Formats: sequence, structure tokens, C-alpha cells
Amino acid sequence: MLTVTVCAALSAAGLAVSFLTAWRRRFVAATRIAAISLVPIGLALSGLLGMFGDVARSIGSWAADLVLDPGVWIGFGVLAVSVVLYVVARVAGGRSARRGRAAEAAGGAPAAGPGRSAAPVEGRRSGGSTPSPGGGEDFSDIEEILKKHGI
Repeated sequence: MLTVTVCAALSAAGLAVSFLTAWRRRFVAATRIAAISLVPIGLALSGLLGMFGDVARSIGSWAADLVLDPGVWIGFGVLAVSVVLYVVARVAGGRSARRGRAAEAAGGAPAAGPGRSAAPVEGRRSGGSTPSPGGGEDFSDIEEILKKHGI
């Protein structure tokens, strides 16, 4: 009983930190924190934390509870939600990192998120295309496409 209480307190504290992180509009980090904070309560509800005493008796009683106790299934559901949230955070984090690198490679500021303007910086470039220092190739069509999309 004490184990479940401690795990619930840890999960509640982690979810509070996740909420505060989301409040600061850092949604990928908040999702990752929420995924990690659900692990203790998921382990406690599924009964996986209580199996470390008498192993032979614990596995048998846990297997019986696995079939008959809906609380164990809720614990596995919480663990599954935790895994899904972590995978979503990894995918979203990879996309935002690629988007930021692509914007920096194009010579502009990082891509504008929702509610932010993508106003061009004055004095960066004035007018037409400039040849690249390496080979004299003309990238005017690429620059036009980027300007059309506000990058």
C-alpha cells in the first residue's frame, strides 16, 4: 500500500512539472516529462513493483491477478499510454529539430511557430540573388520559393 502511495505521489509531481512546462509552451518537453512521470504509477498498478519479495509466490499470485484483477490491466494501460506519449514526443522533437536546421540552412531565422510572425530581418539581403562563393551557381529559383513561403 505504501508503494502505491509513493508511486502516485511521484507521478502527480511529475505531471505537475509537465503541466508547468506546457504552460511555458514547451510542448515536446512537457509530453516527454508526462510520459516518464506515468511510469511509476503504471508499474505500481500493474503489480510489477511488488514482485521482488518471494519471487516464486509473487509470480504465481501476479499471474492470477493478471487474469482476474482489472487494476492490473489499468496499470498496463497506463504503461502503454506512457510509451505512446514518449514515442510521440520523440517524433515531434525530431521534426522540430529538422525544421529549425532547414530554416537556419536557408539563411533565415528559425521557422515561425503559431502566433509568431516571420518578418524578414532588415539588412540581410537587398534585392536579387547573389552567386554562391563556391561555384557561381544561381539559386534564384530556390530563393523565390523560400521568399514565397515567408522563409
